[in-house]
Amino acid sequence: MVGHFLKTGKIGAVVVGADRIAANGDTANKIGTYQMAVLAHENSVPFYVAAPISTLDLSIPSGESIPIEERPPEEVTHIRGIQIAPEVEAANPAFDVTPARLITAIITERGVASPPYRDSLARLFSESSLKKASPPARERPAPAR
Repeated sequence: MVGHFLKTGKIGAVVVGADRIAANGDTANKIGTYQMAVLAHENSVPFYVAAPISTLDLSIPSGESIPIEERPPEEVTHIRGIQIAPEVEAANPAFDVTPARLITAIITERGVASPPYRDSLARLFSESSLKKASPPARERPAPAR
């Protein structure tokens, strides 16, 4: 359905979240996000990631290094304990990785990162660290009456 709406021009932009963002801007999110990014790219629709700065992990160089949770295969081969698929091995990843080249921009509470992400994400992360390290602003004393 997403492809249909993107192809027919009924969607002007796609905004998704993220569970982890690598230093190069590759982004891990719930399974299916990568497919939406590919469809958006194919149809020239901007694809944005909106996530808190806490999802950024500069120690992870790229999406290839983001660990992907594998859920139990029974979640796709069984319903309420009843087997609905033949005895086969089933893969059930909880996340997929969207390459940075498909992402128009990454939006955080500290600002917007644009390509090249290695530079812009590092800048947002360092600004975030500085703000966390600074002491809180003092409140003004109440005026004397």
